[in-house]
Amino acid sequence: MATGEALLTNAVGLHARPSVKLTQLAKSFSSTVEIAVSSEGPWVDAKSPVKIMRVKAPKGTLLHIRAEGGDGEAAVAALIDLVHRKFDEVEESAHG
Repeated sequence: MATGEALLTNAVGLHARPSVKLTQLAKSFSSTVEIAVSSEGPWVDAKSPVKIMRVKAPKGTLLHIRAEGGDGEAAVAALIDLVHRKFDEVEESAHG
């Protein structure tokens, strides 16, 4: 079992577009991939867009990630990287 965590720093947190990007990335791995907002769970299937959107994790939430399978380490590393890149979203500048 590979595990990791990443802080949501993008403006909208785990909202619609970030949820889709996260599930698409999770689906690219054969391992079982799950996320949670607490290390105790509840753990949610990271390959299910509906379940991920229900998490509703705002900016500042520490996202816990775990994966089990042959490419579990790579899956966890890739999801952490996606969160650290703020889901590759271009954010509005505060100086607007």
